[in-house]
Amino acid sequence: QVQLVESGGGLVQPGGSLRVSCAASGSISSIYVMGWYRQTPGKERDLVATITTRGTTNYADSVKGRFTISRDNAKNMVYLQMNSLKSEDTAVYYCNYRTFATPVGLGYWGKGTLVTVRS
Repeated sequence: QVQLVESGGGLVQPGGSLRVSCAASGSISSIYVMGWYRQTPGKERDLVATITTRGTTNYADSVKGRFTISRDNAKNMVYLQMNSLKSEDTAVYYCNYRTFATPVGLGYWGKGTLVTVRS
């Protein structure tokens, strides 16, 4: 079992910045993928960004150039730095952990942290 706890969500104005964090604990593999997904009411949970233990990253087109995912392997932490935020970035952001054997979109999930972008 893996437990994920997100933090750092909140209210921010358009054009502002925010960083969300995720702490993983439990039976952590030595090689894995962590990432962020987001979801708004009535819509599917969409991938935002992922990062492997080797540092390989992947971003949704909608956030490229604005968001940066990073990780601290020693602390089992993953971060999402969000800059130039837009109202359409408003969502609940979920942290995800999976091994490479686990299909994308599955694995373990945190409870989510709400990010609201509005004036």
